Amino acid sequence: MKSTGTKRPAGRIRIAIRMMVVTLVAGLVAGLMALPAVGGFGMWTRNGVEGFKNLPADLSEVPLPQQNLILDSWGREVATLYAQNRIEVPLSQISPLLQQAIISIEDQRFLQHSGVDIRGTLRAALSTGSGGQVQGGSTITQQYVKQLLLAAATTPEERKAATKQSISRKIREARYAISLETKMSKKEILRGYLNIAYFGAGAYGAQTAAQRYFSVNASELNLTQAATLAGLVQNPSLFDPTRFPEAALTRRNEVLRAMARAGYITQAKANEAANSLITTDLKPSQNPNGCTTSYAAYFCDYVLTILRSDPTFGETPEERERFLDLGGLTIKTTINPKAQKAAQKAVNTKIPPTDPSGKAAAITMVQPGTGNIIAMAQDRIWGTSGIGKTTVNYNVPVANNGTVGFQAGSTFKAFTLAAALAVGIDPFQTINSPSPKTFTNFKECLTGAPYPPYTVQNSTASGTFNMVSGAAYSVNTFFVGLQEKIGTCLAPKMARLAGVQQGNGQDLKTLPCFTLGCFDVTTSDMAEAMATFAAHGIHCELTSITDILDRNGHHLPVPPSKCKRAIDEQVADSVSAILAGVIDGPLAGRTGQKMTLGRPAAGKTGTTDSSAAVWFVGYTPDLAAAVWVGDPRGGQSHPMKNITINGVYYPQVFGSLMPGPIWQESMIGALKGLPAKPWQLNTLGGLLPGGYRGGGYVAPVKTCSGLLGDEWRKCKGIPIP
Repeated sequence: MKSTGTKRPAGRIRIAIRMMVVTLVAGLVAGLMALPAVGGFGMWTRNGVEGFKNLPADLSEVPLPQQNLILDSWGREVATLYAQNRIEVPLSQISPLLQQAIISIEDQRFLQHSGVDIRGTLRAALSTGSGGQVQGGSTITQQYVKQLLLAAATTPEERKAATKQSISRKIREARYAISLETKMSKKEILRGYLNIAYFGAGAYGAQTAAQRYFSVNASELNLTQAATLAGLVQNPSLFDPTRFPEAALTRRNEVLRAMARAGYITQAKANEAANSLITTDLKPSQNPNGCTTSYAAYFCDYVLTILRSDPTFGETPEERERFLDLGGLTIKTTINPKAQKAAQKAVNTKIPPTDPSGKAAAITMVQPGTGNIIAMAQDRIWGTSGIGKTTVNYNVPVANNGTVGFQAGSTFKAFTLAAALAVGIDPFQTINSPSPKTFTNFKECLTGAPYPPYTVQNSTASGTFNMVSGAAYSVNTFFVGLQEKIGTCLAPKMARLAGVQQGNGQDLKTLPCFTLGCFDVTTSDMAEAMATFAAHGIHCELTSITDILDRNGHHLPVPPSKCKRAIDEQVADSVSAILAGVIDGPLAGRTGQKMTLGRPAAGKTGTTDSSAAVWFVGYTPDLAAAVWVGDPRGGQSHPMKNITINGVYYPQVFGSLMPGPIWQESMIGALKGLPAKPWQLNTLGGLLPGGYRGGGYVAPVKTCSGLLGDEWRKCKGIPIP
């Protein structure tokens, strides 16, 4: 009697709870039954769903996030990236066993109900209310709707409304589900659900889940594999077979029993399958996300910075991020795998990524006349920690996940050459260039204020030089003297027109040290500038993306190619003729003589006064490249002096010792198999490729070359863009 008395109140409470649940469910069902299944649904969606102001009227048209594929210029994969690792496939490419398993364990009456299973809802409520296992009662259609609402959400408020636990959310999902069943067939809903469902371990949809856990396609799933995946959707973390095989086994066998109850398989078949170990099926595989494992990781990252910053892909950062997150894009890029392989091999050979010196090398290669980046490499492994790893791109400016740049040394003498030729100075006019030499006539070009005396030393040769010999021997006092003649404004303006600015995004300053490269710049800008000279003065902004296809194969807008004349053709070609002499000219002892390519080429070494960095820049008629070697920890505090790199001791590293050979090896590899393209130069009179005299110097009859940019175009009668 005593025990019976203690049970009666508990029993009454359970009965009362059960009656309340039944009443609530009955009210919910009655409310749902009263709803119109069709007419006015779009208006109700727009105006009656609080927190979902931007949702489409028809949820069946909500696109699901998919993988993005980045390709190189040969059509090969550079990287795959995604917010959700998903590959949508038709129902015909999903194993019927998985379809049956999902229906059996998630919604056995899926083929009979109209979006909301009244019987299932009552059964779940009664089970929960009577103290049994908590059951959700959501149909496959309702679960599909929930995921669609989340996929369609564009604001934090909408995402919160799609996931919060509330009766109002359940009613909203039910109303959507009823309407969705009038618009889509059962097969279409099942296909959508199997493509949107999350199966854990970063796998969205049946295809990626099959690949993630079993390394097979969704169409190839066997019975036990299908049952394992079907069991995951309820709790992907708890039933992950790679982490919790025992829990996954129990859940898989529960699915097998459900399939037997539903009549999809016999009980004997279910028992037989239940005896197999879950580890027998497992063959996990990872699908890399992003640029980490790409063969061109730093170029890949550069492409991502363009996708996230260029207004072509969305007016706001949020729109551009959603553009990528929604995905399904095939992004075709300019990278050339042959050139990239050659460049990567060159930098790694000269300075291995884990070299104890900590020194680094970086190279950017650009196609003249297009601005296409065909290679971008550095001797580092993509990573956030560890020796030889970094996620900073040494080739590009801060705005593109790069650096403030590195001092470019004597490579800037090319711009001084161009500026001097532009104002009509005879390239064979000589300047006395002793070492050291103090310059006292520099003035600030805009205000006329005098600069303090500026003393310069030579590191190669001293004496009397002209532009041809001064460039061949990279004579500092000759070029500073040349800059003193033309003033401090023209050469920086010439560099800017060719595409160069500081790595921090600021313009180059008008200082006496300009021609000796006292500013921090990037290899990408310097390669862009060399490509301008190679293209006879036509400047093209850098391009990395050539085409984008959406998930339906339609072409999307990409940033347009921007090319225009920046430098007078005769001036640009005359610079090429002089710089060709640095590599292949007749002067013995020239700084670039070891960098010959066996085809027409022009180039310039660069070594800063303090050996903070060393460079080589150069080009052929059809390819330009810039190489930097230095210390990313800071060139001033870690100069290129008294160091051992790759087992070799260097008292001092010059542009011809390390960056020059990297440039040479990269260029030879990139151009291998291509016919040598000859120079076709329209130089100022007397200059021939190689920089030597072909006759007396003849100044242009009409010279606009002392003008730059829009002033030059106006002089030439060319419309100003």
